[in-house]
Amino acid sequence: MNYLITGATGDLGFKTLTYLQNKVESMHLFALARSEKKAAQLKENGINVRLGDYGDLKTLKQAFKGIDTLFFVSGNSDNRQAEHQNVIDAAKTAGVSRIVYTSIANLDQSNSLLAPDHRYTEKAIKDSGITHTFLRNNWYLENEAAVLDAALKNKKLTTTAPNGKVAWALKREYAEAAANALLDATLPEIVELSGKPKSYLDLVDALNHNSSAKITIKYGNDQDFIDSLTSNGLPNEVAQFFLAIQKDIENNELNFHSDQFEKLLGHPLIPLSEAVTEIISF
Repeated sequence: MNYLITGATGDLGFKTLTYLQNKVESMHLFALARSEKKAAQLKENGINVRLGDYGDLKTLKQAFKGIDTLFFVSGNSDNRQAEHQNVIDAAKTAGVSRIVYTSIANLDQSNSLLAPDHRYTEKAIKDSGITHTFLRNNWYLENEAAVLDAALKNKKLTTTAPNGKVAWALKREYAEAAANALLDATLPEIVELSGKPKSYLDLVDALNHNSSAKITIKYGNDQDFIDSLTSNGLPNEVAQFFLAIQKDIENNELNFHSDQFEKLLGHPLIPLSEAVTEIISF
């Protein structure tokens, strides 16, 4: 059984590879990279690399030859639906027998700004006829790093979502779950990876558990949130994206819980107070 990991030079893909290296013989484990330069680190870690780009169907068809199970990490370009279709078409042409795709939490009921692309991709995978598992990931705690870092510097955490909750978890936890999913073809079509939802006040408590700074919380408006990030060096366009996610959180788009995450992991998720220590410096 040959496995190929897309997004292998990104955090989630690389961490998934790391878990799989302990469970899959090196001759059966492959990674996708867009260029030889990006492939260099993977090769140094003993990974077999195939070159391919989501935007280039021809390279994907070549890269997927001989692959049985494909870990399909969702892309992040402005042309995501077309690029995702390339991945699916290439997988079908190459004879890939199973796709494990990273979707988003509670997609069937989601009104998130991220939902349309994932909804398109899930349908396209279904229509391809390829056996599949959709890992519906909640929000990576690492995505809050800029918010947490600004909170430590400003002695307050600013959010526009006073009542919103999120089932945060670390990327390495999602990666471990993904590795387990790749090796378990008996999983159901949909696996919801959402732990127990927490609020931004819970995040403040986690910060204060690890710091003597006595951080407070500020429920601000849109500009307050943007200012809290840009004053700490984050580019405005990135801050604007996180503001859009704040709106999703305010609308409880990520307030979803499932016991499937811990069942797939085989152990509990890391407590929030411990998890924050992995992504910021106190």
